[in-house]
Amino acid sequence: MHKLKVYLDTSVINFLLAEDAPDYRKDTERFFAEVVAVNKIDTYISGVVTEELNNTQDIEKKKRLLAVLTKYPGINKLEATDETASDINLLAEAYIKNNIIPRSKVADALHIAYTTVYEMDILLSWNFKHLANVRKERDIMTINKINGFNYPFRMTTPLEVLSNE
Repeated sequence: MHKLKVYLDTSVINFLLAEDAPDYRKDTERFFAEVVAVNKIDTYISGVVTEELNNTQDIEKKKRLLAVLTKYPGINKLEATDETASDINLLAEAYIKNNIIPRSKVADALHIAYTTVYEMDILLSWNFKHLANVRKERDIMTINKINGFNYPFRMTTPLEVLSNE
């Protein structure tokens, strides 16, 4: 059995510091300790994640968030090439044009597009509105198939990955 390829959206890293959501924070800490730290899965982010982390207004919080990427060297960064960048942008725009993701949430559309183009098994998120959402997942798979991307993936939370360990 192959290791799961899991794309982390920014919310998963942010919830390591989520003082206003102690249960999710605890689950996220467990996920990093029990899964990411011991490389039970292949973990990925994109430049969208690092850009969002770098846009954190609170300087101390930004340092702590970026330190996560250093603390867990097993987190791989996907780099868009000339070839993949056009597919990523095309898909992100398709999710927006088809009202799956609001135009104001371009980063969410890009997270999904990276997951699609790089054939991840799971997009992991605490964003229930746009990403860890069964209805959105179904609609996204439809758009992906229309655009020639047939690799199926799940959009879920760290809890589901933890419960499968």
